[in-house]
Amino acid sequence: MITKKHKLRPGPVLIFVLLAVLVVSLPASVAEKADMVRVFKSRHQLELMKNGEVTARYHVVFGASPQGHKTRQGDERTPEGRYILDYKKKNSDFYRAIHISYPNANDREAAKARGEDPGGAIMIHGQPNGYGWFSFLLQRFNWTDGCIALTNSDMDKVWAAVDPGIPIHIHP
Repeated sequence: MITKKHKLRPGPVLIFVLLAVLVVSLPASVAEKADMVRVFKSRHQLELMKNGEVTARYHVVFGASPQGHKTRQGDERTPEGRYILDYKKKNSDFYRAIHISYPNANDREAAKARGEDPGGAIMIHGQPNGYGWFSFLLQRFNWTDGCIALTNSDMDKVWAAVDPGIPIHIHP
């Protein structure tokens, strides 16, 4: 027999059930960090990976001359190969930026042999500051100087999922 003294009140039980449902229904990507990033230039696609599985895909654009590996400053190409996402930059000319470790030792050596500057400052970034509203058009063509560009809302998701030190593999 339940007495008034032991009777459960619906308020705390209802709150507990609602909180449990909310926590269980949160998307996995909100709490999950990527352990690798893959980019496919031919498909204009960036993928976030976790334990070998794709957790998210985003449309991206590249430099004005995207075919081929970046070899020198000003060639407007995006590098190809394996690099590291080595730091995040909040204060850039673009909405948030994550630096790619290009040029690596091989890139520098090859450029030196040709007597060229390999370039640098290659990043994953959002839209030019103040022009996020224009991404509906900017994301339709390759416009960067060799970087990988996303919409600002997609950049927010990538920013949250990526910590410095993880690898990025850029495919042709």
